[in-house]
Amino acid sequence: MSLSSPPNSSLSGAAAIPARSIADLIQAKASGQKIVAVTCYDAAMARLMDARSVDMVLVGDSVGMVMHGDKDTLKVSIDHMVMHTSWVSRVLKGPWLVADMPFMSAHISLDETMRQGSRLMAEGGAQAVKLEGASPAVCQAIRGLTAAGIPTIGHLGYTPQSIHQFGGISGYRRRGSDPAAAAELMTQARRLADEGAVMLVLEMVPTQVAAEVTQSLAIPVIGIGAGPEVDGQILVLHDLLGMNASFQPKFVKRYAELERVITAALSEYAGEVRSGAFPHESYSYNSLV
Repeated sequence: MSLSSPPNSSLSGAAAIPARSIADLIQAKASGQKIVAVTCYDAAMARLMDARSVDMVLVGDSVGMVMHGDKDTLKVSIDHMVMHTSWVSRVLKGPWLVADMPFMSAHISLDETMRQGSRLMAEGGAQAVKLEGASPAVCQAIRGLTAAGIPTIGHLGYTPQSIHQFGGISGYRRRGSDPAAAAELMTQARRLADEGAVMLVLEMVPTQVAAEVTQSLAIPVIGIGAGPEVDGQILVLHDLLGMNASFQPKFVKRYAELERVITAALSEYAGEVRSGAFPHESYSYNSLV
C-alpha cells in the first residue's frame, strides 16, 4: 500500500485515507518512502488528521506538559493515557495509532506492564504502545508485550521519563554526541529490535548517529531532532502549529502561528462583547415561533 494520498485543501472534501498498519510502515522503509507521524491528544485535533497525509499518530505522555500544564511527563498515569487515547481513537480512521506507556510502566512488574498495555489496546483503542529506554526491564516488557500480540515501539536518545537522570529541565539536550555514547545507542537500538520492537523513535540524536542506526535496522526509525536520514519524522501537533510561541526547541519548525491567531480572535471577541457589537441581529433569534 502506498503511503501517499492526493493533496486536498478542503477538509470536508478530502478523500478517505486507507488505514495504515505496521506492515505498511515497514514497507515504506524498504521502499525509501518517508513516514509522517504527528503527536496529538484529543478528538478535535485527531479529526483533522483523517483528511491529511499522516501515516501515524502518537498519543504521547507529553500530554502532561502540553495539555495538563505539568513541567514534565512524570505525573501522567495509565488512566490519563487510556482516556486521551480513547478520545483520539474514536475519530481517527486512517493513521496507525500508537500510545505511550507512562512513567514506570516497565519497572514495577511484568504483570503490571501487561495490564497497562492491554488497557491501552482494549480500552484506548491503540494499535501499538511505546516504551522508553533499553534497560533489562524494558527489554523484558517488549518481549512480554510482543508475545501477547501487542506491537511495541522503542524510544532512545533523549527519553523524557528519565529527565532527572539527565539533570532535570537543564538536561534537555541531545544524546549520543560522543563515540562511546553513540556506540551504546547503537547497541541499545539493536537490542530493542532483537527483543521484538516493531519501530524505534530517536529523540535529539546527532544526524550521523541516527543515520547509522537507521541503516543498521530493518524496522522503521522515526526521528524527532534526529536529522533527515531517518525513516520518518514526528512532531507534536501543537508545536508545529505554533500554539506556544515561547516553546521553540531547535528541532521544531512551526508551520503556522496559531497562538497569534487565537489570541487575536479572543481579543476581537472580547472587544465586541464589551462594546455590544456582538451579538448583533444576524446572530440572534428574533422570532417567537
